Amino acid sequence: MSDQVRLPTPQETARGWARVGSVLRTHWSLVLLLVVAAAVLSLSVAGVDEVYESVVDREDLATLDQPALDAALEQRSPGLDRAVTVYTDLGGTTWAPVLTTLLVVGLALLWRSWTPVVLMVAATAGSLAMTSVGKVVVGRERPPTDLAVPPFETSPAFPSGHALNATVIAGVLAYLVWLRVRSPWLRALVVLMALSHAVLMGLSRVFLGHHWLTDVMVAWCLGLGWLVVVVTVHQLLLRRVGHDDAGRGADATAAR
Repeated sequence: MSDQVRLPTPQETARGWARVGSVLRTHWSLVLLLVVAAAVLSLSVAGVDEVYESVVDREDLATLDQPALDAALEQRSPGLDRAVTVYTDLGGTTWAPVLTTLLVVGLALLWRSWTPVVLMVAATAGSLAMTSVGKVVVGRERPPTDLAVPPFETSPAFPSGHALNATVIAGVLAYLVWLRVRSPWLRALVVLMALSHAVLMGLSRVFLGHHWLTDVMVAWCLGLGWLVVVVTVHQLLLRRVGHDDAGRGADATAAR
């Protein structure tokens, strides 16, 4: 006797869609978060893949590297070179950890919360890991020193650690402030400042001849993708904690 597949009745189908609709209405913000996160992460991964393939094959986006450096050379001057060097040093291994630590500890003390510290440690750990692995795996040489502004750097170029770390650190700080403030204008300002810092830090590396443009482009994609992962995980944990707290409150009410 052959097995027969039982199809749901119209009533069962309607009830199933009704349950799906109920879930979506109840958790619409979570669904929206996951959809947006998945979309941005997919774009970031696609961007990383596109830039990497271009660098390996020395075509497509990689053809922009030399023209971008040539354009930077035309804009250089002693005063501008010094100013950009000071700015790019803020994202280096000396000043970035110090400034980030001061900001995060200050927020933690102000808000009496470990969240800024935990999020920043997790975010920067991933950022540093991606930077180190990428440089070792690709092993790309930096632009020639005769086209760069001293002090020169000798580590592999791909990806730009300054640009990647600036994207992640500025993104986490903006996210932390976003959680605390309610003014749409202030939120927009914070996001704009974080975006501007990440972009300018990356462009400063190209201007000084310390990185090719594609080193910076892949760093932006990696930083954005990792930032999305960190923020999404934190939001899921917040919702889980809120659900648990609500459950405990309901249990307490029932016990009384």
